[in-house]
Amino acid sequence: MNFFDWSIVGVYLSGLIVLALWLGRRQSDERDYYLGGNELNHWTVALSTMATQCSTNSLLGAPAFVIAVGGLLWLQYELAVPLAMIGVMLFLLPLFRRLRLISVYEYLGRRFGPGTRTLLSVLFQFLRAFSTGVTVYGIAIVLELLLHIPFWGAVLLLGAVTIIYDFLGGMKAVVYSDVIQMAILYLGIALCLIFAIELCGGWSEVWSLFAGERSRTLDFKGLGLGDGATYAFWPMLIGGFFLYMSYYGCDQTQVQRELSTQNVEQTHLSLFWGGLLRFPLVLTYCMAGVAVAAFIAMHPSFIDLLYDADKGEANYNLAVPVFCLNYLPHGVIGLIIVALFAAAMSSLDSTINSLSVVTMRDVIDPYLGGESLSDSRRLLLGRVTTIFWGVLCVAFSFFVGDISKSIIESINKIGSLANGPILATFLLGILTRRANGAGTVCGILAGFGINLALWKFAPGVSWLWWNMIGCGATFGIGYVVSLLWIPARAPGIQESELSFFNAEMAQNFRAWRKHYAILIGYFLAMLLLLVWIDYQ
Repeated sequence: MNFFDWSIVGVYLSGLIVLALWLGRRQSDERDYYLGGNELNHWTVALSTMATQCSTNSLLGAPAFVIAVGGLLWLQYELAVPLAMIGVMLFLLPLFRRLRLISVYEYLGRRFGPGTRTLLSVLFQFLRAFSTGVTVYGIAIVLELLLHIPFWGAVLLLGAVTIIYDFLGGMKAVVYSDVIQMAILYLGIALCLIFAIELCGGWSEVWSLFAGERSRTLDFKGLGLGDGATYAFWPMLIGGFFLYMSYYGCDQTQVQRELSTQNVEQTHLSLFWGGLLRFPLVLTYCMAGVAVAAFIAMHPSFIDLLYDADKGEANYNLAVPVFCLNYLPHGVIGLIIVALFAAAMSSLDSTINSLSVVTMRDVIDPYLGGESLSDSRRLLLGRVTTIFWGVLCVAFSFFVGDISKSIIESINKIGSLANGPILATFLLGILTRRANGAGTVCGILAGFGINLALWKFAPGVSWLWWNMIGCGATFGIGYVVSLLWIPARAPGIQESELSFFNAEMAQNFRAWRKHYAILIGYFLAMLLLLVWIDYQ
C-alpha cells in the first residue's frame, strides 16, 4: 500500500458520507428513513441485495471454500436460488406489500398476536447481530494482517464510517451505496481473476492445475445424513431452497429492500433479476478461487504468507487479498482494499438499518408507547437505534472467532439454525387457517431446539439439512399444537390475512407465469452448465 492506494480508500470512505448527507437531507418520517419513501426501482434494489450477499463472507469465504474445503461444489448451492425466488414472489411478498408493512414481523403480530411477533423479532435481532459480528471480525482480521493496523483500529474504522452514513441517509444511503459497492466488488474480484490467470500462464494451465476432485461441481454420492457428504447435491439443493426462501422472503434485511420499491411489480422484478444475476457473480468469485488455487499449486511457498501462527495453520480466507496485495500493481491494490471495505459495509449497513426498524416497530412501539411520538421524534429515535445496533454489531466482532475454515460456511451455519423455523412461521400464517399463536411458538422452539441438537449431537448430518428439518418440524408441531390448543383469535385480525390461497394469488400466478417459467428454465440451464464443467 502506497500513498496512491490510501488516497483511493480515503476518497471512497469520505464519498459515502457525502452521499448519505445528500440522500438524507429531505427525510421527514420513518417511512422515508426505513423504506426510502418507496421511491426505489427494481434495478437498484436487485443490485443492493446482491451487494449484501457478496459481502466479506463471499469475497473471502467462497474462494477459501474452493481452495481448502469443497472445491466447486459450492456452485450447487446456487441452483436453489431461482426456485426460491418463485416461492417468494408467489406466496410472501405480494401479501406483505398489500399490508404496507415496514417490519416483516408486523404480519405475525396481526396473524398470531404479540407473543409470536416478539419471539421471532428477538430471535432475528440476536442472530443477525451475532452473524454480522462474525463478518466484521473476518474483515478486520484481514485488514490487520494486510495493512498492519491494530485489529481494534480496523473494526472502529469500518464500523464508524458505516454507522455514520447509515445514520444520515437511512435506506436510500444503504441501497445506493450498495449499488456502488456492487460495482467495486465485481471489478475487484474480476481483476483478481484476470491477474491470477495471467500469472499462471493462461486459463488452460489454471484448469489443468486445478482439475481433479476439487473441480467437481455436482456430488450425487451421498445424502449428508451421517455419511460425511456435507456438500452433496440434495442437501445443497433442498436445504438451499428452504434457506433462500427464508432469506429472501422472511429476513428483514432483505424484505425491507423489497418493500422499498414503488409497487409490487417493481418488487417482483427486483427478485426476478436477482435470481438471474446472482449466479454469474458467484461463478466469478468461485473462479477467482480456482485461479488462486492454481497459483498456489505453481508456487507452494505462497502458503507461507497465509500462515496463522496462533492457530498453527494456513488461513485460506486470506488467499485472495494476500494474492492481490503481493502481485497486483498499485492503484489496483487500493481498489482491492476498497472492495474489502465495501464487502463488509454492504452487510453491516443493511443489518443495522433493519435491526433499527425491527426494534422500533416490534419492541418500542408495542411495549414502550413509541406510536404516540411525533414523526420527527420517531425519526430521531430510529437514528439513535441505528447507532445502538451499529455499536453492538461492532462490539460482537471482538468476541467471536472462526466456526469453520471458511467465513462463508460459518455465516450459513449460524443462519441455518433459524432459517427453517422462521420460514415455517410465516407459512403457518399464510397457508393455514387453524394455526394459532400458542401452537406456532411451540413449533418455533421445537424447530430451533432440534437444529441445535443436530449441531451438538449429530455432526454427521449436513447443516444444510437444518433448513428443511427446522422448517418441517416447526410447521408440523406448530400445526398439531394449534389443533389441540385453540386460544382466542388475535385482536384486529382480518380474514384476508389468514390465508393467501385466494383469487389474488391466482391472479399473481397468471400475471407472472412467464417469469416463473424463465426462472425454472434458468435453473435447468445452470444445472446443465455444472454437468458440462464436470466433464471437462
